[in-house]
Amino acid sequence: MNKPLRHVWLVVGVLFVLLFTSTTYFQVVAQSRLNANGQNLRTTYNEYGRHRGPIVVDGEAIANSTASGDTYGYLRGYDPGAMYAPVTGYYSVVYGFSGIERSLNDTLSGEADALFYHRISDILSGKQGRGATVELTLDAKAQEAAWDALDGRRGSVVALDPETGAVLAMVSSPSYDPNKLASHDTAAVQEAWSQLNDDPDRPMTNRAIGGDLYPPGSAFKLVVASAALESGDYTADSVIPGPGTYTLPNSSSVMNNFSGGRQEPCGPDDESTLAEALRQSCNTSFAQLGVAVGEDQLATTAEEFGFGQRLEIPLSVTPSSIGTDLDDAQLATTSIGQYEDRVTPLQMAMVAGTFANDGVVMEPQLVQAVRTSDLSTVAELSPKELGQPLSASNAAQMRQMMVGVVEDGTGTAAAIDGVEVGGKTGTAEWGEDRAAHSWYVGYGQVDDQKIAVAVVVEEGGYGSRTAAPIARDVMEAVINP
Repeated sequence: MNKPLRHVWLVVGVLFVLLFTSTTYFQVVAQSRLNANGQNLRTTYNEYGRHRGPIVVDGEAIANSTASGDTYGYLRGYDPGAMYAPVTGYYSVVYGFSGIERSLNDTLSGEADALFYHRISDILSGKQGRGATVELTLDAKAQEAAWDALDGRRGSVVALDPETGAVLAMVSSPSYDPNKLASHDTAAVQEAWSQLNDDPDRPMTNRAIGGDLYPPGSAFKLVVASAALESGDYTADSVIPGPGTYTLPNSSSVMNNFSGGRQEPCGPDDESTLAEALRQSCNTSFAQLGVAVGEDQLATTAEEFGFGQRLEIPLSVTPSSIGTDLDDAQLATTSIGQYEDRVTPLQMAMVAGTFANDGVVMEPQLVQAVRTSDLSTVAELSPKELGQPLSASNAAQMRQMMVGVVEDGTGTAAAIDGVEVGGKTGTAEWGEDRAAHSWYVGYGQVDDQKIAVAVVVEEGGYGSRTAAPIARDVMEAVINP
């Protein structure tokens, strides 16, 4: 009997080891792969069957979850959808998620580490688990003003609080309705997805922070002027050359002083002050100024503004950039916002905000607070300095020059009665036989109210005519003189 019993125990032992090994493999080693398998419907139902926290702007939910009465449990809804879609993103049972829905998925679903004790409390009290509420920094009036002013044209508007970095508006146009992607009708979702991806206007691209970045045109002259002031060799009253044309160094190419081929010089004797050159947006003045300042100083100043830095706000932001290893001809063209200059509207809003914040650029942030269902605060916005591209005194000089642009220069369409408004327009060439992109970058302030704004309208032509009025509408929505 002993020998048969030993055989039985050996078989039982081997089966136990196999069972233990297989269980360990599937529950530990292969867990991630199996959870990610598109055929694992249990994972899908678990994910979409949780009550997801709302995304809130000014106390109103712009993204919310309601009981769906089907196998998925809850349906995500967006109201208003398209105006906020580039920020909220979509939450789809077919195509996953994007935007804040993706960046803060663990928070909205209630699975974030910071919500551990809240989950335990829900379990012990028998409550249904709920995700946290994400309150955005967006100002509903500013967002609506930007959306209405763009009026469906391709482009973007970004507005910031210069002192905190809070994003007050982030609009990308054209946009899309995320409700069509959140539907539980998979056939309808797939059709909507195909239409959106086939659209040549790329409505699902957040132009404010990514996609094909833009040449900034003359708006980049703000960075060049800052670099000149920081070099210590220039002030707003420094006299610089401004001929009607400028032959690029070691080149036969000739730069005209103004867009549209105009060749009037800046000031008598082909020269003017730095302030006057900015007011008139003289190309030849800034091309030669950039060469005189040098690539190193320009690159250092641009980096301090945030160029080349990867940001998570928490949306991922494509870094803005300028060319490197430039010869003088390339540096001259770079200094008027062309050549390899590529920027996001967010980056240019950061540039404008720096002048209104005494030379300090703040890290942009989209989340004001995260709160649990019982209104306990999990996290709140904490302002963070990103860099200081220029001193407070030089920032004051920049404000003075930018005010001149709005009061009696190319930016008069951005003026607001009773408000200090400073800015810079831009008309950015980007392709043969294509209309130029229209830019306005600036700030507004009165008493303790401040706002920085950047507007780009694709193929909008002159920034003074197209972008500046949009910026004015957004600033007026926030500032009350």
